[in-house]
Amino acid sequence: MTTTTSKKKPAARSKWFPLVWVIPALLVVLALVVVLAQWLRSLPEVQSFLTDYPGEVAPAEGTPVGFPAWLQWQHFLNSLFILLIIRTGWQVRTTQRPAAHWTRNNSGLIRTKGKPTKISIDLWLHLSLDALWVLNGIVFYILLFATGQWLRVVPTSWEVIPNAISAALQYASLNWPHENGWVNYNSLQLIAYFVTIFIAAPLAIITGIRMSGAWPKNAAKLNKIYPVEVARAVHLPVMIYFTAFIIVHVTLVLTTGALRNLNHMYGGGDTESWTGFWFFAASLVVMAVAWIAARPLILRPIAALTGTVSK
Repeated sequence: MTTTTSKKKPAARSKWFPLVWVIPALLVVLALVVVLAQWLRSLPEVQSFLTDYPGEVAPAEGTPVGFPAWLQWQHFLNSLFILLIIRTGWQVRTTQRPAAHWTRNNSGLIRTKGKPTKISIDLWLHLSLDALWVLNGIVFYILLFATGQWLRVVPTSWEVIPNAISAALQYASLNWPHENGWVNYNSLQLIAYFVTIFIAAPLAIITGIRMSGAWPKNAAKLNKIYPVEVARAVHLPVMIYFTAFIIVHVTLVLTTGALRNLNHMYGGGDTESWTGFWFFAASLVVMAVAWIAARPLILRPIAALTGTVSK
């Protein structure tokens, strides 16, 4: 009589397993940064530096005060689009078996030679959101320079650099700089907004176009100058940057006078009323609905308006 033994397969490790050690390690690093920053602030030389460079530079002459209504709407739309773009971008990168595919109809205003490429419905949504984000960004850039709001987010003096270091040290030591974003950003905020608007956003667009089907595949010289591998190597770090920026930005908004900060961008005033909070809460509801709605069951009929959807 023979017996057979079966070996049990090891349990599949959850994709969230790395967070078990990443999060505690990150908390330890943050605690060490705080201790180091507080020790540095006790040094006479550092105290003198903080006195000379308090963390902000006086705004340039003619810099507008406050946030106009168009900027409030732009802020909301940018927040909505970038949230969904990050989500769909991650889905495109990690999903191995998409729920559906989309193929563009080759009989509309835009026609191409050859057979249209079939892409996942996740990539279709990602590219569609990219187009809306770019269109919204064009409007944003035009209004930013037409109204003088660019003066609030573009450094106009080299003193911004030491003041940004000062602001970073103040944040790290948990003795945060005092500023009024309605009038002027501190130098660290200024640099962060400048990088986001004028460096990270264009990089996301340029690398995204290179990776998309719109890029000419037969342009040998152009492809040699700008290989797709370079675009892929830059595109993911840019997404990580946007994610980190959003987390830090929202955290600081809510921990440095939430009502006043929310009223600046959502309520259109420099007060601590609840108006901005309720508009902010409504925007979160819209984002949550859009997040839930971005699923194949709802996306299929929408995508079918511009192409053929297949499982």
